Amino acid sequence: MRLRPFVLLLTTLPALLAAQSHGPWVMQESGSSASLRGIAAVNSSVAWASGTEGTVLRTEDGGAHWRKCAVPPGAEKLDFRGVQAWDRETAVLMGSGPGELSRIYRTTDGCAHWTLVLRNPDKDGFFDGLLFLDRRKGLVIGDPVGGEIALQATHDGGQSWSRVKDAKELRALEGEAFFAASNASMAAAGQWLWIATSKGRVLRHRLPADGTDLIGSAGFRSAQAPMAGGNAAAGIFAIAFRDERHGVAVGGDYTKPDGASGTAAWTADGGEHWTAAAAGPPGYRSTVAWDKAARAWIAAGTNGSDVSYDGGRTWRPLDGPEGGGWNAISLPWIVGPQGRVAKLDQKRTPHGK
Repeated sequence: MRLRPFVLLLTTLPALLAAQSHGPWVMQESGSSASLRGIAAVNSSVAWASGTEGTVLRTEDGGAHWRKCAVPPGAEKLDFRGVQAWDRETAVLMGSGPGELSRIYRTTDGCAHWTLVLRNPDKDGFFDGLLFLDRRKGLVIGDPVGGEIALQATHDGGQSWSRVKDAKELRALEGEAFFAASNASMAAAGQWLWIATSKGRVLRHRLPADGTDLIGSAGFRSAQAPMAGGNAAAGIFAIAFRDERHGVAVGGDYTKPDGASGTAAWTADGGEHWTAAAAGPPGYRSTVAWDKAARAWIAAGTNGSDVSYDGGRTWRPLDGPEGGGWNAISLPWIVGPQGRVAKLDQKRTPHGK
């Protein structure tokens, strides 16, 4: 979606932040001042990050050193909202922008070189999310064009893409779109795919069991989540599932970063029904992830991060606005504006009941 989430301005230099901690987040020196929106943790040592002005970063030593990658050709001004990686050599990168500024690049040599594999064919389109189900099968979702949700699929690891045309009921409501704030508008677990919208809708689809097609023609089912809404700046910004039944959606209104109404909802039946958090995060949240080690959900946004140990029903703060705010999570890493990168220290995370 073209609207950009509210970003808190930082006055502290990244070099000074690197030695600090905010709650359980231990700051790292990224060497960049870009607004980082994409993060993909391969393991505890290797991770990739991406952001504004064609920025791509990579670490191979747990974040002790982050290296700037070569900028993809012609991408010096692009905003890379999403990155997916499988090892230190191979990654797929999503740029978000109007029309042909939405692009997909791929590298197989550790980001020394990039290949442009997809340029948005819709002049009125805008890429919002990149999701791979495995190393070969992936999806890119974009804002609706002519009322139809723009969905592209790959079956060869991102080398080639084709439009999904036969998915029944994949139509947008009036004014409905997706948020590209943290590359988290789609989620998958087991045989299910979920897509979250700016209208608070969650579209869910059972993937073909034989794996011959990503979407097939089974159709999408729709459910409404009790999230903030009513304007183009509010809705679901991120969705995640830890298995086929248990998931969390977070969001709010990014023009009201401290607004605590409608910031989180949870489901325990695969997304058929959603319930508002009894005690939600105290502000807009753009990202959420399941911490398997702690058996907890972690959400974050421009005024801090939070943790839930009861399936998303209640949340407690991990840090606050003094931390500078965050954009995206791929545990154990979290990224934000002004080149902010931090790694989760489990020893500092509050224990659940």
